[in-house]
Amino acid sequence: MERFAGRQLGRDATRERLASETFDLLVIGAGIVGARIALEAARTGASVALLDAGDFGGATSSASSKLIHGGLRYLPLGDVRLVRESHLERRALLDRVAPHLVRPLTFVLPAYRGGPHSAAAMAAGLLAYSALSGFHHSRARIVGARGARRLVPPLRTEGLVAAGVYRDAQTHDSRLALATVKAAAGAGAAVANHMRVAALDVGTGRVVAALADGVRVRCRAAVNAAGPWVDDVRRLEDARVQPMARLSKGVHVLVSQPGPWGAALTVPLERGRVAFAVPWQGTLMLGTTDTEYEGDPGRATVEPEDVETVLREAAVGLPPEVLAPDRILHTFAGLRVLPRVAGDTATAPRSEVIRTGRGGMVSVAGGKLTTHRRIAVQVLHRLERFARVQPSRDPLPGAGRPPTRPAEVDPAVWLHLLRLYGDEAGQVAEGGLEPVHPAGPDVWGQVRYAVDCEWALTVEDVVRRRTSLEVRGLATPAVRERIGATLAGPGVFQVADGR
Repeated sequence: MERFAGRQLGRDATRERLASETFDLLVIGAGIVGARIALEAARTGASVALLDAGDFGGATSSASSKLIHGGLRYLPLGDVRLVRESHLERRALLDRVAPHLVRPLTFVLPAYRGGPHSAAAMAAGLLAYSALSGFHHSRARIVGARGARRLVPPLRTEGLVAAGVYRDAQTHDSRLALATVKAAAGAGAAVANHMRVAALDVGTGRVVAALADGVRVRCRAAVNAAGPWVDDVRRLEDARVQPMARLSKGVHVLVSQPGPWGAALTVPLERGRVAFAVPWQGTLMLGTTDTEYEGDPGRATVEPEDVETVLREAAVGLPPEVLAPDRILHTFAGLRVLPRVAGDTATAPRSEVIRTGRGGMVSVAGGKLTTHRRIAVQVLHRLERFARVQPSRDPLPGAGRPPTRPAEVDPAVWLHLLRLYGDEAGQVAEGGLEPVHPAGPDVWGQVRYAVDCEWALTVEDVVRRRTSLEVRGLATPAVRERIGATLAGPGVFQVADGR
């Protein structure tokens, strides 16, 4: 596969290509699943167009819990197949596909007196969990209060019976989606963000074109991977179609990190749910809620009661001083796309649903970030041309050998760049090492790289999905204004201190 390198085709050139070609496959929605579908199709030699109404990975795929995991909580629900598949996918991402963006993470799982799981049940579950992984990246053990607090120093120990220690993995979800888009572009796909599909031409019974931002994009086949908007796009194909998905809102709260932790924390709750506290980009990420959402997907917001729920549930395992409201740096809400089945969203299946519409468009809803590669090929198998496609194990852009740190780059900044860009860190550093904000590791070279090489068109594209400015609470009005000036003036790059 050709690796992504250098400046992308200009947006005007991409629009011209979209208007002039007839694509073998049009993919609507460039979250992690849509991006992977485009990549797997493009690497077969097919001509592919990938469009998103917003930014690449701009919705669910940048508002997840940032975890690549086997799904420990799915074991009590009896979904052994999903756990086994998730373990296999986690291993592939860790070992080969995206080792720069997917890293092992240790978890502490406490069992409290009167909690939903006994210590014996927890131990049995962890053994089964590790066994289903073949003991790859998943060895587990049981520790007491002292061992648990060595890993999570502020852990509440009142009523603590024992704690399990196991391993899963963490990812930078939005950058994983973006790297997948880069790989699709490198394989020849025409990719464009901020191009909403407003209409579909069903022609003589099949989808033959889409109208997106004034451009008519012709295609021989179409896939709808629009996430929370999957049913909206299906109605463009058939106005009478019944919904296939339901939505659940998950809210996360980021607080200032209370010193170094050696592990993340997972606390079992009722109804098979968990509360977690995960070190993330210099913060502590708490989550998550799981509530039915029936409104406009574009208007999902964090309400005060959502924050109260997250803090209250985290308090099962953490003391009040860690969860004080004045420690909150950032909050965000994301929408899970679930199969449309009866019952509580917390216990709804996390497996994907794939349907073919009357115009031949294949639509996909649901699934997990962890299993996105497998979901992508399952979707493609619904189309005759791609019936034999298997998931590629090719490394994503950035997954090569990490370069040596240049002498002029601060070690902390270099580690930050490696974790976001992998072997492209040196190219990013060449764009400028001045800090965007003095309290964080992001540098102005990242802004330049986002504009020149990563399709960033808006301030939100930069501060939320291509840097860590927003999650660290550093996307100040001054920072936003100066990034906006950079976006408005191609070729003009102004460095600012961010204060």
